[in-house]
Amino acid sequence: MYLDPETKKEIFAKYGKSNTDTGSCESQIALFSYRITHLTEHMKANHKDHSTNRALVELVGKRRRLLAYLKRKDINRYRDLIKALGLRK
Repeated sequence: MYLDPETKKEIFAKYGKSNTDTGSCESQIALFSYRITHLTEHMKANHKDHSTNRALVELVGKRRRLLAYLKRKDINRYRDLIKALGLRK
């Protein structure tokens, strides 16, 4: 399995307030970004996998909506997260 509980705890500890902080915008966006990169690699090898493609598009939409919410609520947290994840170059 590509996303074991230890990996999730590392992501939440790095981008959230603690390793049990699973609900903050930063931790959710970081988790979505990790999943998006994994699914993107899968799609490069399996380009006819339409169900994975649909899941990837949905994840990108969720991340985009959460980023828009975070940008509206706290622009400094948004900028820090964008820089940490390497998004929006």
